[in-house]
Amino acid sequence: MKAGRDYFLAFSPERIDPGNKHWHTGNTPIVVGGVSEVCTMLACAVNQVIIEKIIPASSPDVAEMEKLLENIFRSVNIALVNELAQLCDRIGVNIWEVVDAAATKPFGFMPFYPGPGIGGHCILIDPYYLSWMAREFDFETNFITLAAEVNESMPFYVRTMIVREIARQPITMDNAKVLLLGMAFKRDVDDLRHSPALKVAEVLIQDGIKNISYYDSYIPSTNILGTIVNSEKVLTPELLQGHDIIVITTDHSDFDYDMIVKNSRVVIDTRNACKNVKGDKSNVVLLGDGK
Repeated sequence: MKAGRDYFLAFSPERIDPGNKHWHTGNTPIVVGGVSEVCTMLACAVNQVIIEKIIPASSPDVAEMEKLLENIFRSVNIALVNELAQLCDRIGVNIWEVVDAAATKPFGFMPFYPGPGIGGHCILIDPYYLSWMAREFDFETNFITLAAEVNESMPFYVRTMIVREIARQPITMDNAKVLLLGMAFKRDVDDLRHSPALKVAEVLIQDGIKNISYYDSYIPSTNILGTIVNSEKVLTPELLQGHDIIVITTDHSDFDYDMIVKNSRVVIDTRNACKNVKGDKSNVVLLGDGK
């Protein structure tokens, strides 16, 4: 049996953005690369039944490499702002304001924002896959690997922020009560894969902070270091007031941020979720602000 004659083979990388209500399978353009022209033509014809726009590529290699480029493009740019966020923390400049100011440039700039780390299946893993493959050709992807390492370090940076705020209160790490808001890897999804919030919880426990709980209406329970932990049932003022540190790890739309800030001693905001909160925000510690 020969490909392109007896059977027809092509590769078309997945393009999906969980939680995106505008771009879905039907209207997101896809790339298709077959092992022959006939394979590409037939694969395009099949996909055109359900997908509006198909972009043919000259080979499966091009189709797979363009998928890696898509994800690594995001990884590298997120790493850039994550590193700048840490610098801005030190020098007292708000990285979120910096990015928004830069985004007013009508050409040559695309805004990316910092956070507690990268989650999901693709963006975190693809840089390491490409690096592994490149070594088979005696090539080191130094820049790409470094970016991935920066992103993977962010949960540990958030851990440092939490420990710093515990030290500013009359409590110890052993009895500090920390509430994580959001366990999913991104806003308004029920996907836990490689969630930075989960990593934050793990490193806190490993550091001796045992009183950790979380609230996420999308993730009713999860496994943290071998222990099943259930989400708090309802996010109430009483729940917030009963914790020493509140950490916004995922900026879900169903969170009442005004209520969160009003009823919390300290809010560590890793997503700039409190930006529209009115009133006193002196208890909000923003990642990448340094104030």
